[in-house]
Amino acid sequence: MILFKKIRFLIFALPFLAACGSSAPHVEPNWLEKPWSDIEAAAKGSTVRLMMWQGDPQINAYMHDWLAPALEKKYGVHLDISSGQGNELVKLLLSEKEAGRQQSSIDLCWINGETFFQLRQIQALYGPFIEKLPNAQFIDLQNSFIGQDFQQPVNGYECPWGNVQLALIYDSLRTPVPPRTLEALAAYCAAHPGKFTIPYHFTGITLLKSWLIGLSGDKNTLNGPFDEAKYQALSQKLWDYLRANKANFWRKGATYPESVAAMHQMFANGELDFTMSNNDNEADNKILQHVLPGSSKSFVFESGTIQNSHYMGIPAHATNVAGALVAVNFMISPEAQYQKMQPGVWGDGTVLDSKRLPEPWKTQFEQLPARLRGAIQPYALQEPAPEYMIRLFADFKKYLIEQ
Repeated sequence: MILFKKIRFLIFALPFLAACGSSAPHVEPNWLEKPWSDIEAAAKGSTVRLMMWQGDPQINAYMHDWLAPALEKKYGVHLDISSGQGNELVKLLLSEKEAGRQQSSIDLCWINGETFFQLRQIQALYGPFIEKLPNAQFIDLQNSFIGQDFQQPVNGYECPWGNVQLALIYDSLRTPVPPRTLEALAAYCAAHPGKFTIPYHFTGITLLKSWLIGLSGDKNTLNGPFDEAKYQALSQKLWDYLRANKANFWRKGATYPESVAAMHQMFANGELDFTMSNNDNEADNKILQHVLPGSSKSFVFESGTIQNSHYMGIPAHATNVAGALVAVNFMISPEAQYQKMQPGVWGDGTVLDSKRLPEPWKTQFEQLPARLRGAIQPYALQEPAPEYMIRLFADFKKYLIEQ
């Protein structure tokens, strides 16, 4: 109990508390032992409470205006969506666990990376459930960019939902040749002071992880468990580089944007020459939304950028497991994944392997234009262990913001 109270204030200490929170989830009945037809029957007429990030209007529209109505029409399952992510989600499920609640206030959550790691530490996720989902047969879980989440095998405790790769965005009229190395970026910033910055946000830290790997000269250097010695050596190079150039960053590196949406706006009005996104199709999407100029294009660094997947997880004490299973199964259906891939809808990358799909879905997926992904896939880097992101978040504040 004392440890749990400490975790409430020190969420990033969770990696060191793996032994805590060992109470077993209480789910009645055990849907993993029931036929799928029973699960669908039990889900009909129920409400699934989903907690997810709602920071993008296009994603929100897909979830509220297409997916939720389609789910209710096909399966009679109502989707009740609330806002929450990362630490908010971890704190919620931890506080429920600490209070001894046997019924969670949510049934489903959008997670990945360090959040998955932290929730697994406190045994707050239901599973393994992936093999129960009929549509999971179309997912290539052997693909390391899908079957592993920040070097962690998902082991059935979260279901892959979408796949993306970090890309930077530039205006091809304003900046015909963007910098694709750290050396070129430093030269660009010196020649165009105030036109580049890094958000103090998941996306910005993902860029720093990409550079951390790039500075090693070996794209596989951070594969495997967290390595303190490697982190110290490579992060020192990273902070040295950033401190040497921060005077040429936006606002001389005295402050950093806290959202990608803010960066998009500053890029669109000419205040910045670059913005970025974890979604490699973001430029196309935001052009269609008239958020970014039509001359916007994407690029990645020659040393590579992180590619990862995002997932759906079910809390260990969800009260509507049957409904959550049906909802996730629909989210990974060819129909829902195909809709989500459209540039005017979301532009999210699919986790489905088109070779496994039945016709006519196989042909429809294979006829989709390759767009940016075909060009940048060779530069894809594996997500390192979650401790690297946790440490970079803390050290960004220590070495850049506070110095």
